Amino acid sequence: MTRIAVAQLGSVAFDAAATVRKAVAALAEAAAEGAEVIVFPEAFLGTYPKALSFGSPVGRRTEEGRDEFLRSWEAAVELDGPELAAVAEAAREQSVFVVMGVIERAGRTLYCTVVMIDERGRLAGHHRKVMPTGAERLIWGFGDGSTLPVVDSPAGALGSVICWENYMPLLRAAMYGQGVEVYCAPTADDRETWLPTMRHIALEGRCWVVTACQVMRRSDYPDDYAALFATEPDDVLMRGGSAVISPRGEVVAGPVWGEETLLYAEIDRAEIVRQSLDMDVTGHYARPDIFSLSVDTAPKRPVAYGSGTAGPATV
Repeated sequence: MTRIAVAQLGSVAFDAAATVRKAVAALAEAAAEGAEVIVFPEAFLGTYPKALSFGSPVGRRTEEGRDEFLRSWEAAVELDGPELAAVAEAAREQSVFVVMGVIERAGRTLYCTVVMIDERGRLAGHHRKVMPTGAERLIWGFGDGSTLPVVDSPAGALGSVICWENYMPLLRAAMYGQGVEVYCAPTADDRETWLPTMRHIALEGRCWVVTACQVMRRSDYPDDYAALFATEPDDVLMRGGSAVISPRGEVVAGPVWGEETLLYAEIDRAEIVRQSLDMDVTGHYARPDIFSLSVDTAPKRPVAYGSGTAGPATV
């Protein structure tokens, strides 16, 4: 049995250093409660820009929208930057495996990313969202198949799929094919329909599912934050709903709405095998003679320099 924590917390909007301090405090609290793994929401470090339009109606971009992008870019973090180094040091000190949604800055492009930092403070892997949803496609780049890892964690083989990527059946199959046991789903979706999706995935994949969402009100964002809805100070932009679901599809922790909190659950890897008696979608319940999936895991680079050719580093 492994104790896992879910951090239903909101960012300190556009203040990465302050958000890191909040994360470090949560890590210490979770470790004191015996947790060996902690999962944070989508875009926790870097800020999810809920309700912004970035001044971009079809056919036009505004200067105000460009300023909004600049603020997001400046608040984002780099994988080898000081903010994640501080999180990694806290993970090492507390001996806790960390799963955290970040806005990753790579050159002038932003990615919605999940980082997985092991209990020794090392980057075990990262996943860039392969399909930003709706208007997210304007402000975030697209990940490729090179960042779809399932990694070892104290709770078992762990992978991350972000928000509406979870509605991509082939992406889910790619995770199941790697033997994912702890399926992390950081999200910004706080609707009633989200939890049934998580329960379906737990049953489909016969895995533990951990979903984490922020709690943020309009007052948590800067005064000049140009939200197109939820414009009053007490209006809720994200209301949580974080939860842990067993391979039986049963909700064993959460959901909690409207308040910041840490949720805890005990994960039993043996339950995964027990529930696989009658369902293993990439094993005995598969039909590879009829259906198959090919996953391209090669990184895709817009500019590649051959050996012996001078040029800038690619990202």
